[in-house]
Amino acid sequence: MIRSLVILLAGLAPAAAPDSNWLDFRGPTGQGHASSTELPVEWSATSNIAWKQPVPGLGWSSPVVVNGQVIVTAAVPVEGDAAAGATGSALSLRVLAYEVATGAPRWDTEVFQQPKDAPRIHGKNSHASPTAVVRGDSVFVHFGHQGTACLGLDGKVKWRNRDLAYAPVHGNGGTPALAQDLLVFSADGASDPFLAALDQQTGQLRWKTTRDSDAPKKFSFSTPLVIQVDGQSQIISPGSNSVGAFDAATGKELWRVRYQGYSVIPRPIFANGLLYIGTGYDSPSVMAVRPGGTGDVTDSHVAWVVKKGAPHTPSLLAVGDWIFMVSDRGVATCLDAKTGAEIWQERLGGNYSASPLHANGKIYFQSEEGDTTVVRAAAKYELLAKNSLGERTLASYAVTGRALLIRGATNLYRVETKP
Repeated sequence: MIRSLVILLAGLAPAAAPDSNWLDFRGPTGQGHASSTELPVEWSATSNIAWKQPVPGLGWSSPVVVNGQVIVTAAVPVEGDAAAGATGSALSLRVLAYEVATGAPRWDTEVFQQPKDAPRIHGKNSHASPTAVVRGDSVFVHFGHQGTACLGLDGKVKWRNRDLAYAPVHGNGGTPALAQDLLVFSADGASDPFLAALDQQTGQLRWKTTRDSDAPKKFSFSTPLVIQVDGQSQIISPGSNSVGAFDAATGKELWRVRYQGYSVIPRPIFANGLLYIGTGYDSPSVMAVRPGGTGDVTDSHVAWVVKKGAPHTPSLLAVGDWIFMVSDRGVATCLDAKTGAEIWQERLGGNYSASPLHANGKIYFQSEEGDTTVVRAAAKYELLAKNSLGERTLASYAVTGRALLIRGATNLYRVETKP
């Protein structure tokens, strides 16, 4: 029996005040929850916009916030070269910081240069899609097969690691996770998928574990989640055809659950004693899994599976006894978290890649077209607002204080209700 199961982002530095800092993809727990009770419900491209700041190049990494700075990554064309993402263009892979209060630029650091012959990316991807992760005074950034680095809060590079080469499919995607004193990420490319853990202080490889995958298409892009099971840190990492739990100290696989799916993108979430996993393409499903056990626990630890309305790309959201999700084609669903039974389902309109956010009893769904649908977090569908920025966006939300931070294709927005 599992005596205790508590979710955590291992070693994550505490925020100075509720949501003043937003240090990871999907926030303090990595699961899309904000503690703010004053986030805006209504806005437009011209109303309740505290500031709007152009960001160079292209990047779909989500914003993070630390000590008054908003940090994003971007792939910026090298001067005189073609547009970012175009075939044959050289790119500067950069980390940029802006003032939270005003949007004014603070620093801009090149971490790597990507050569002209870099592999192609998917049309919905960018060369700077993984979100930065902050711990203490260190900002960890990851550019997939192009490398990983650590910067200080002043933008100065502490270390770089470009040793873990692999052949990507559609570019990079998954964000690293913090586990004890490690930075852990998946590298699921065209072949030989693996997990890697780097020392946070030095960037040196501490362990590398080959993912045992029988999937014909081995590439995936999921962000790991770190949990504790009976005092042991376990890294929950979905890949093609299976999700596995790995010992954070050694990288050893502890248990796994099989499914059919590849190009897995959603980050796992944990609530109600269950892990909730999205299984990717071609026919997505959502699985509820009881963590624990040893080896292949598919037959004993899967609580339920739902296919209708399952997302390929957005992560899931657990609020109390409910699971909220939105499919890539804009169908929002509320499920019973313990049984998987459908409670309600509504078409929102638009297409979706960003992961939903919960704050103060409200769910925020952000479409690729830049529209946000706000609904009540409840067992009955209740539309509260529809808001449009008029700018394409695939990045997920960040929160600071009473403001939302939204990254569009060309601009970063601070959205806040005026006093």
